[in-house]
Amino acid sequence: MPIEDTLEAFLKVVEEGKARYIGFSEWTPEQIRAAIDIAGPDLFVSSQPQYSMLWQAPEAEVFGLCAAHGISQIVWSPLAQGVLTGKYRPGQPVPEDSRFASADMAVSQDLVYSDATLEAVQRLVPLAEEAGMSMTTLALAWVLRRGEVASAITGASRPEQVRGNAAASAVELSEDLLAAVDRALGDVPVSEPTLAPAAQPGVKHR
Repeated sequence: MPIEDTLEAFLKVVEEGKARYIGFSEWTPEQIRAAIDIAGPDLFVSSQPQYSMLWQAPEAEVFGLCAAHGISQIVWSPLAQGVLTGKYRPGQPVPEDSRFASADMAVSQDLVYSDATLEAVQRLVPLAEEAGMSMTTLALAWVLRRGEVASAITGASRPEQVRGNAAASAVELSEDLLAAVDRALGDVPVSEPTLAPAAQPGVKHR
């Protein structure tokens, strides 16, 4: 679909009062620039990329581009589909009650799940323990440390998980701990600009 058609539809929705604000999800820097060139930066308030300790790709270009135009980030999968909770162990079967035990829920498993990734996550466990926090708190606080991030989309199956997720917003990680996290992760995270699953490259015009 031509980007002009998309933007005109967005503008109409706002003009008719059906939505107050507009955001986009997993747009490439090229697509973001094209949209801003056509509609201006005021149409958009948020970007929704995948972002976690294991998927750092948005830091390369998207964060800076959006920040320059007043567009904040509402990130998804901050726990890397549960991998950053530490419940998946290298060389062991996935827990029966976990996300990856279901074929329907494991559609993007290959993005963040490998022996190298699981080994890196296990290196984070003692760091979280030494800091007196859970792996979930560490992972969410790491995401929220960035000023560009307004919020992180999380899921929960139990009330205590909701409370734990919310508590991470009040945690500030020290520079020493952040440096230790970087060392533990090594070169495992995806950090270069990477096309998101199901995203399309390029910009189509009329």
